[in-house]
Amino acid sequence: MAHYKAADWKREQFRRYLEKSGVLDTLTKLLVALYEEPEKPNSALDFLKHHLGAATPENPEIELLRLELAEVKEKYEAVVEENKKLKTKLAQYEPLQEEKRAE
Repeated sequence: MAHYKAADWKREQFRRYLEKSGVLDTLTKLLVALYEEPEKPNSALDFLKHHLGAATPENPEIELLRLELAEVKEKYEAVVEENKKLKTKLAQYEPLQEEKRAE
């Protein structure tokens, strides 16, 4: 009987912890939002993951990585464009070299 009371006590402590940290409120809001969706998504779990991820505050490190990624993408696009221009320029001179060799 004492084991049963200990398990109930642990369960109640855990429930209080979830309530105090706002987890129960957030989950309740998510489940209500899912319930109120006019067209239910194919995957309820994906719906919860998406909305739960959107509800969490952004990690500053993630934002820095996003900015860095955007900068690297810009540099990459510039290098690709420069490469195209250089290939075009090179293609203009290569036929001239082949003509000189033929003579």
